Amino acid sequence: MFNFSDSSNTLSRRCVWVNGPVIVGAGPSGLAVAAGLKRQGVPFVIVERSDCIASLWQKHTYDRLKLHLPKQFCQLPDFPFPDHYPRYPNKRQFVEYMESYATHFDINPHFNESVETAKYDEACRLWRVRTAGTGGEVEYICQWLVVATGENAESVIPDIPGLDEFGGEVIHACDYKSGDKFKGQRVLVVGCGNSGMEVSLDLCDHHAKPAMVVRAAVHVLPREIMGKSTFELAMLLMRWLPLWIVDKLVLFLAWMVLGNMEKYGLKRPSTGPLELKNKYGKTPVLDVGALEKIRSREIEVVPGITSFSKAGVELVTGEKKMIDSVILATGYRSNVPYWLQESEMFGKNGFPKNPFPNGWKGEGGIYAVGFTRRGLAGASADAVRVSQDIAKIWKDDLKQKRQKVPTHRRCISTF
Repeated sequence: MFNFSDSSNTLSRRCVWVNGPVIVGAGPSGLAVAAGLKRQGVPFVIVERSDCIASLWQKHTYDRLKLHLPKQFCQLPDFPFPDHYPRYPNKRQFVEYMESYATHFDINPHFNESVETAKYDEACRLWRVRTAGTGGEVEYICQWLVVATGENAESVIPDIPGLDEFGGEVIHACDYKSGDKFKGQRVLVVGCGNSGMEVSLDLCDHHAKPAMVVRAAVHVLPREIMGKSTFELAMLLMRWLPLWIVDKLVLFLAWMVLGNMEKYGLKRPSTGPLELKNKYGKTPVLDVGALEKIRSREIEVVPGITSFSKAGVELVTGEKKMIDSVILATGYRSNVPYWLQESEMFGKNGFPKNPFPNGWKGEGGIYAVGFTRRGLAGASADAVRVSQDIAKIWKDDLKQKRQKVPTHRRCISTF
């Protein structure tokens, strides 16, 4: 890696040549790629806008969060979770695992560096990645770019009439830590995915009065069936049976465990949970206790919202409810379109245009990791493909360069 200074710029910008890829993002996806490259001896630079690894987990998740799947489905390549960890590690344990992973593979991200733009230079056939941070501006020049910022880089704030006029507190689930400060409050939780369900449950546990907005049909499945992870059971069945049959079996078993949830306001989609996940990336809700609170009416299920007022909300049914606070469990989106100046590989939604499993590699040395909508297992699989592909090209290039050096005279420069 070589450094050059651009003194002509009023704000000094360093130009850095990277003899390997630049990886954008130091979450699980970026770290998994970095570890793969490290094992192959390929140099790289990994930049991260935050001041820590796995910043989404460390700074933008609620305290009670645990992995929704057993740990063996969430481990990164060549580094299993410790044996003493429970089947579903909690937030603290997962962060410790990630930090151990970075230490084990000697991965040292450049923290507090936010990518402003990344553009492919057709004339040079190289990537130019400009960052800004506490250390000033840097332009990295490299042959390969790995986009590892993931599916959940930015929170989604819905445009609901009157929300700006509401007089109580409004936060996104990414800023929710605990229901402790909401004790005794009437809290409207907008969204019924895994986050919405768990936030509502946590509010109940802290003696708040949550109402959860359920606009559309949703699949709610037990986290375990007959002592086995529902996900694990589905994967096992899919070895022998087609997806549509597995969907029917899983839904039948879910009905046996949970009963009919429609009478509580939770309708199932006509498409099965696995088909929805495969086609559209929509994750079913894995119940960790919220359904019991819904049955007991401690969590109220309400339909869609028409508008907010200063002290409350009007629902699509015309009912008006007085509320004290709002928590938006309305999901996340990719931030790739904001900084990547490229339109061949990524679509306007910030995801690769080619569906899984073919969305990990584009033209001109660009790669994507963590956009499979298949969790940590999908990110790990792509990370292995990406690191192996880059390592092969890098080693072939290095071999060719060495063959071009005359055997009778070699000039070695030290920088």
